[in-house]
Amino acid sequence: MQGTTSQARSQPAAVHFDRRELDRLLQLYGFFVARGDWKDYAIDGLSDRAVFSVFRRAAEAPLYRIEKNPKLRNRQGAWSVVSMSGQVLKRGHELEQVLRVFDSKKLKVVS
Repeated sequence: MQGTTSQARSQPAAVHFDRRELDRLLQLYGFFVARGDWKDYAIDGLSDRAVFSVFRRAAEAPLYRIEKNPKLRNRQGAWSVVSMSGQVLKRGHELEQVLRVFDSKKLKVVS
């Protein structure tokens, strides 16, 4: 049993979204599903960040990734929205702040 406890201590805990953050992300997801833009999502709790990915189709690469990286909290901010090409569209300290990138009328899904 001691091996299990020491092994658990050596592995960093995964980063996750809290309930408020997840509720907000699913609210945004539901809005874009209702518009017909998004079809699927994935949530990943990694050792260094949590990622909410949205897809046009399940078999494709994600259209956008909304990432929470606590290590960047004191620098650029823990939150970022990353496009399919890997470009950081918005970065900030608050989730609501970075989600404003989706308010833009110019932001559309390209078929």
